[in-house]
Amino acid sequence: MSADEHLRPGRPRLLRAINERAVLERLRAEGPRSRTELAHGTGLSKPTVGQALSNLERAGLVRAAGQRLGERGRSALLYELDTTAAYVAGVDIGRTWVRVAVADLGGEVVGRRDERSRARSASALVGRVHDLAHEVVAGAGVAWDDVVHTVVGSPGVLDPGTERLRYAANLPGWSRPGLVGELRAALTPSLAIDNDTNLAALGERAYGRGRDVDDFVYLSIGTGIGMGIVVGGELYRGARGAAGEVGFLPLAGGGLGADAPGPSRARGGALEEAAAAGGVVRTGRAMGLRGTLTAERIFNAATAGDPTALATVAAEAQRLAVVVAAVAAIVDPALVVLGGGIGANAAVLLPLLETAVQRLTPLRPPVVLSELGSEAIVLGAIATALDAARDVVFQERAGDGRAG
Repeated sequence: MSADEHLRPGRPRLLRAINERAVLERLRAEGPRSRTELAHGTGLSKPTVGQALSNLERAGLVRAAGQRLGERGRSALLYELDTTAAYVAGVDIGRTWVRVAVADLGGEVVGRRDERSRARSASALVGRVHDLAHEVVAGAGVAWDDVVHTVVGSPGVLDPGTERLRYAANLPGWSRPGLVGELRAALTPSLAIDNDTNLAALGERAYGRGRDVDDFVYLSIGTGIGMGIVVGGELYRGARGAAGEVGFLPLAGGGLGADAPGPSRARGGALEEAAAAGGVVRTGRAMGLRGTLTAERIFNAATAGDPTALATVAAEAQRLAVVVAAVAAIVDPALVVLGGGIGANAAVLLPLLETAVQRLTPLRPPVVLSELGSEAIVLGAIATALDAARDVVFQERAGDGRAG
């Protein structure tokens, strides 16, 4: 038997799957369409489109969407993606908050909850994520088995070889062996974990400031500090997934230098030590602020005009300006988007940051506040989950997942 003869029986199934996927993608991208419009858009014949629609409708992926009256009084039946065919979950696990959202295949968020994290251990946190996700899905009237894929945003970088999270110092125990398996068991078998700042960048790309920008960076400053880098419309991860881990930039005094302290297991890098929330508090104390200090209180005081708090924020702006100047020289982004709890203080922080950047470099990308705020990570998780879920559902219900 020749190679061609061996492959021949599988070709009709493969072609059918390709045709169905083309029709499905057209409906997803353009909304309700008639057979004639789908034939024109895909380059397939009308009978082929008709057969693909019939198969997809039987598989529960496509449904009739009414009729459109033509110029000569003829009506055309319209078809659309059945967005209720499956659902996805997005989870943002941070030091202070856990956020969960569930969306249908069309990307509409049908359930949403934010909750302060009170877990004292990694295991307790996984357990609470399990309970919260199931509560949100049930509250949306969705069966848990209809959630086909989950994306979790977390501090750190996932090592795919060991399935351990590196550089997640802000979540105690989060780098221990077996944690990823526990999350998978708590949520869905089809699960991906991504760096929270990377997902925030993807959220801005899909829904926020980056919608029409192919090259930008998302700089998150909160309990930690990180950066998501979008180049050519795609997230740039680097050779080991650590692109954007700017918390490890060596910071000595007011600038960069070899005298900066190195990373330790108990903390992040030098820049994170200096510029994240804990560093803002330490700077405030060194400048003379008294009482129970938090980064939020310092920024509130600066907004109210307290001169010592303003000087503290100015020192923070100087440190962040080093980051902006460095990334401008290396990546040349069209935009720098500020996010995170500290980054959200645009009214007082942005003017000081812009002034500091002007003093440091002639390369001055616009710096803007995130459009999504605290929603960026969970919306990035949803956007990422949708791409994977559509593949999962198609493979299970149509294409190769169906009897020949």
